[in-house]
Amino acid sequence: MNEIIVDIRISPDEYLKQYRAPSCMVSTHARDGRSVRFPADILQPFLLHNGIVGSFRIIFDSAGKFKTITRVG
Repeated sequence: MNEIIVDIRISPDEYLKQYRAPSCMVSTHARDGRSVRFPADILQPFLLHNGIVGSFRIIFDSAGKFKTITRVG
């Protein structure tokens, strides 16, 4: 398994406007400097009144397929 850690700050309005579509992708950089893209819907469980804020560990298989996401730190 491979993993990345990303730091994310998305306001609730931004999430609803830009990331609500089922096929929408989030583009960001992992802490190790890699550019990453992943489906925005994996962040849905972390959407709170202040948006999505925090550090997240994303685990994916050797083919690059998403497995799980957890909040860290």
